[in-house]
Amino acid sequence: MADWRKLTLAALTAALWGIQPVQALIEKPDAKETAKNLAVSAATGLQPSVNIAAAVPSPQKSGEDENPDIYFAADEVENNQELSTVTAIGNVEIIRNNLTLKADKVIYDQKDDIVTAVGNVVLVEKDGNVVFSDYVELTDKMSQGEMKNVKVIMLDKTRVAASTFRRGAKDKKIMTNVVYSPCDVCEGKSPLWEIKARKVEHNAETQDVNYQNATLEFKGVPVFYTPFLSHPDPTVKRRSGFLFPRIRSNSYLGAAVQPQYFWNISDHEDLLLNPLITTDKGLVPSAAYNKFFTRGEMSVSGSVLDDTDRDETRGNLFFNGRYEVNDYWVADADLYYASDSAYLKDLSLPKKDDAWLTSKVRLQGFDNRNYAALEGYYYKLLSYDLRRADKPTVFPYFDYENISDTNPYGAYTKTNLNFASVDWNGDHGNSSQRISMINSWNLPYTSPYGEKYRLMASVKSDLYYIDDYVYDDDKPFDGTVARIFPQVGLEWRLPFVRATEDSRQILEPVVVAVAAPKGGNKESKIPNEDSQDVELTDTNILDLDRYAGYDRNDTGSRISYGVNWSAYGESYGRTSIFLAQSYEFDKEDSFAAAESRGGNLTDYVGRIYAQPNKYFNMNYRFKLDKDDLDITYSELSSRIGPQILSAYISYIYFQPNMNSSSLDRGQERKELWTSLRARLTRDWSISIFNRQDLADKGGSLEHGGTLTYEDECSRFEFMLRKEDSNDPDFEGDFEFTFSFFLKTLGGAGSK
Repeated sequence: MADWRKLTLAALTAALWGIQPVQALIEKPDAKETAKNLAVSAATGLQPSVNIAAAVPSPQKSGEDENPDIYFAADEVENNQELSTVTAIGNVEIIRNNLTLKADKVIYDQKDDIVTAVGNVVLVEKDGNVVFSDYVELTDKMSQGEMKNVKVIMLDKTRVAASTFRRGAKDKKIMTNVVYSPCDVCEGKSPLWEIKARKVEHNAETQDVNYQNATLEFKGVPVFYTPFLSHPDPTVKRRSGFLFPRIRSNSYLGAAVQPQYFWNISDHEDLLLNPLITTDKGLVPSAAYNKFFTRGEMSVSGSVLDDTDRDETRGNLFFNGRYEVNDYWVADADLYYASDSAYLKDLSLPKKDDAWLTSKVRLQGFDNRNYAALEGYYYKLLSYDLRRADKPTVFPYFDYENISDTNPYGAYTKTNLNFASVDWNGDHGNSSQRISMINSWNLPYTSPYGEKYRLMASVKSDLYYIDDYVYDDDKPFDGTVARIFPQVGLEWRLPFVRATEDSRQILEPVVVAVAAPKGGNKESKIPNEDSQDVELTDTNILDLDRYAGYDRNDTGSRISYGVNWSAYGESYGRTSIFLAQSYEFDKEDSFAAAESRGGNLTDYVGRIYAQPNKYFNMNYRFKLDKDDLDITYSELSSRIGPQILSAYISYIYFQPNMNSSSLDRGQERKELWTSLRARLTRDWSISIFNRQDLADKGGSLEHGGTLTYEDECSRFEFMLRKEDSNDPDFEGDFEFTFSFFLKTLGGAGSK
């Protein structure tokens, strides 16, 4: 049957039939305490405040192990031996087989094993469910029975009401005139939404819930009706059936609806068929497959589009898999394919905002202090701005790391072994194979005066085989290249702490000295494949090696120095400032040359973080020219204001670097992201955003807004978005989405 659980009364089923715990809440001053006392009574026995307590034996069939006796307490008890009935009146509590019943009056027929409760009935089941009713009749050891005017308030304040509730043999349950809503209800007003059904039947054997004449109402107005509805009960975790459709619209597809059918192939395998039905591009077949193994899992998703306007077939295919070979080795793969750079954006698919699709296969090993990985990479370009970039294939890529145990003085050694094979598929045409090994020794030490030292020494050995590499002189190089690069470093820190009644401050000067030989990178023979990100920042200025990869060595000796200051409030608030600079003994060291920087002193780099209260936080990273203190790099992110009106600002600025070997060399970058969110009422809020290119000939890159309604039981969201891409193949620049979510039932929308 169709999987309609998100649309129907699944929570109602759970509440009344013991699927999930329910806490009784009733609109009386002592309701919570009453429910609490009942739970305590069921666990520990009857309360000592009752006037009469007794144990009444009941008929027990031969061979039964459980004790069917009923324990009860009441203000007054009448025992009619002739009719074999016991009548309890006033504050009645009855416990039998971990079921607790409370009522104004209870009549127990010992001969027919019938318990009848009248007036303010509260039934606490053994699994913690609490049900309120006016009239309850229980039979067969209180396992079957009938209730009238049933009311349930669950732990999350979800409400259920029914005229009658009957539990029969084989745990079959039937309710009539059912109303369900998780919304708050004010006197004389209808809830925001509720579901009504004339009859609800639960078949425990087939695990099905069937509805007759079910209606979904918003503010008392019916918006959806079905004469018959069936779905699995909440104990069923997976079953084939239809899911909520998705809705979307953009300038490429037009209006689109995406129906979804879930096929539960087995307990560990499923298939989701979710084709797109569009007004402008027709049918777009799409599906997703998942399979789970004892030691792993895999998922495959994809779509295909016959674009008649372009006279071509477009599509995508994504694969993700992971498998635990044994206790030490794990294999995983992420494979991504898209027919063209604009397809994922046109269809608003995952990874649409990525500049590259990076496919990767990897085998990892973990054993105590050893780590090894064998990897392979393939890149698919998506960004139009990087259209001139070539796409390398990296395979194999091997990485090994070992950290030794510490000796009696706290020193330890570290060994890194790395191998990479890079083949360029574009205009470069060159390929390279490299094996590198780094052997390092580390000794941390803290002096009696609180000074923290760390002595480091390392030797890096590289061996390359280069094919058809062309440097600036346009003369290709082929052959083998080797190099050895030693270096020694010493780090010193001395934290000072000052504490007052309402704050604590920490001032920590830092000095890092590095001794390394000049030159030796052999740029004319060794291509730079993995060390192109050259930027002196607050994150790497104190590092022994400021390059991110292996192809370039951080040559030359230097001393880096800085100060880190932090202040913490007693209850709230934090501020920190970091400022550092380096002195290079060699003006032509490799990192300085790549940064297009001259002189012995580097620029100043720093970071400021401030969060004085919950309404403001700021993180600012910067780089200042050493001579005139002009800003050469700036990155700011800040959130301001309370929930009623808040703003978010993000700004980034890069000064052009002509000597950088990265893809954006020589390009200035200025980008500003701003967003404003306002809470119009308790339930309504609006937000707008804009991403702006502030460089020459820039403009808006993306802008839009969202209107949201959210209360205790529902959420509705309308979103408009316009992307101003310079890619001529990208057509889906305008997008509209509408989403709604109903508490406990689910929702539908673009995602």
